[in-house]
Amino acid sequence: MRTRKQVYLDYSASTPVDPRVLDEMLPYFGEVYGNPSSAHRFGNRAERAVEDARMTVAGILNCQPSEVIFTSCGTESDNLAIRGAGWSARHRGEPSRLVTSPIEHSAVTNTVNQMSALMGFDTEIAPVDKFGIVDSEIFAELCKRGGALASIIYASNELGTIQDLPLLSQIAHAHDLLMHTDAVQAGGQLDLDVERLGVDMLSLSAHKFYGPKGVGLLYVKDGLELAPSQSGGGHEHGMRAGTHNTAFIVGMAKALELAYDENDGRLRHFAKMRDHLIQGILDRLSCAELSGHPNRRLPSHASFILHGIDANALMMHLDMLGVAGSSGSACKTGNPEPSDILLAVGYSEDEAKSGLRLSVGMQTSEDDISYALDVLETAVDKLGKLKREMAP
Repeated sequence: MRTRKQVYLDYSASTPVDPRVLDEMLPYFGEVYGNPSSAHRFGNRAERAVEDARMTVAGILNCQPSEVIFTSCGTESDNLAIRGAGWSARHRGEPSRLVTSPIEHSAVTNTVNQMSALMGFDTEIAPVDKFGIVDSEIFAELCKRGGALASIIYASNELGTIQDLPLLSQIAHAHDLLMHTDAVQAGGQLDLDVERLGVDMLSLSAHKFYGPKGVGLLYVKDGLELAPSQSGGGHEHGMRAGTHNTAFIVGMAKALELAYDENDGRLRHFAKMRDHLIQGILDRLSCAELSGHPNRRLPSHASFILHGIDANALMMHLDMLGVAGSSGSACKTGNPEPSDILLAVGYSEDEAKSGLRLSVGMQTSEDDISYALDVLETAVDKLGKLKREMAP
């Protein structure tokens, strides 16, 4: 093992703020500090910054600026889309069934579950195949039953699998359902043109594409009624009350602009690092199986089942050796729970506790990948040996 270094391979969880983004944000912490809702010149300067940011985002999403709603994060955007559409449909006396998939982020899953348990909403779950691709035929059958909204994740945070959103949107609309997508993982990597995707609502979060944490957005197609889940003043066309976070909104717009201005180069780098990582793990670890779709996956994303290895124990070993990644299982009070997403695509409970996600970013180097492969091989060998020694 070479000299220990620090290697971050958890860019799907969060990315560092690009220095150019930080530079864009700095004036709005001290120089331009007015409330964007105020009528005086101090407020007007802040309002111009917010609206310029809205124009920038709208250009990338190919929508009207009025269709961009600023929020605090992707989770809030998901909540606003699902609750807002469901509540509005129920208020109008229209079908309020919700259609989703078993591989959604918890911001969608838990919101749908709460609306079902506490508010009596009917829900339908469209199954996925072993790669995490939604079964479009069953999805169509579920949409035929009517409803308010279908919400399908664009790219899986755990599997990296990319859905055929234009097809799913077409199916949903054919049966008069609105189409929402959690595009948080897709931001900065996949096409966000809402016209081509065919979606009515789309959620993003800035910290996935080298912007600040604590700011997100929801694209809402013009004319769509959403009951606000956060009430107060008339901010964001009455859909999301609360004083605008000017600096962070400016930062998000700059980060998104940079991501798509530099998209080709970034994606080539991500895919090169990802492929090196995937091939290295499959070559060096006999217990490793690639999870998610082998081709229809995010350029930055690599995920695996490490058969016979406890992923939470592995995370601790990797961290001690300077490598940051993530596991799919949730560990609470020493009792890890299997990943619901891995269970949904057909893995057993033991296999679903052995999920590993490693994701690359702009700062990832060939040397980082080589070091991570050495560390991972050492840690897996050690855990395998311990397991054999403890076996009865």
